[in-house]
Amino acid sequence: MSGHSKWATTKHRKAAQDAKRSSLFSKLSRNITVAAKLGGDPNPDNNAGLASAVAKARLESMPNARIKAAIDKAFGAGADAATYEDITYEGYGPAGVAFYVEALTDNRNRTAADVRSAFVHSGGNLGASGSVAFQFQRKGRIVVEKEKVPDEDELMMAVAEAGGDDYEDDGDAWTVWTDMQSLGTVVKGLADQGIEVKGSEFVMEPTTPVEVSANDAKKVERLVDRLEDLEDVQNVFTTMELSDEVLAALDAE
Repeated sequence: MSGHSKWATTKHRKAAQDAKRSSLFSKLSRNITVAAKLGGDPNPDNNAGLASAVAKARLESMPNARIKAAIDKAFGAGADAATYEDITYEGYGPAGVAFYVEALTDNRNRTAADVRSAFVHSGGNLGASGSVAFQFQRKGRIVVEKEKVPDEDELMMAVAEAGGDDYEDDGDAWTVWTDMQSLGTVVKGLADQGIEVKGSEFVMEPTTPVEVSANDAKKVERLVDRLEDLEDVQNVFTTMELSDEVLAALDAE
């Protein structure tokens, strides 16, 4: 196990995303409501999909009251009758960076047109299904706040005991990585050792990262921003990798 930080690129984008937290919470709320409806149970302990949606919301520090409201919406009177479906889009952005986009939509045509427009206006190309998915691997990501576990050796031993693959030092938190099938098991394993998990989620980790210049990074981030501004888009993953020098240059602007 190691303490390196491959999460730096995404963290850099998430920092800018903080300013759009209201929009982010709306997307997370939709995800929770749909998961609650599909699972047919408002209790995350009995609804694995809902448990995953709630864990992701907590990862983004979504208030408990808003999480509860999203669950209640799935079963209360006047809840949305719309049927949402998961859909993914794949393509290439500036500098040959691959994009994998996850959406939750009640209108495939609208969402496809919006996503295609974002790619075209940012110098990218929307591809066919499977055109870039092979460049990613779905992984589980768990966040543990450092103030809860300040000692790295303690965390390393706990992660190994719980069956995690790796961990990273991400500033004020630890990021623990697992394979897709083991996410829930590792979260429980950490909890059984008295380690409080802030949240967890599934992510698409690039297997063939593309290192880009600061100028190209800004172009890629503009496309990411366009996509994340779309109401139906839930997650945007890319193969962009930023060197320490590029990260420093972007942070200095």
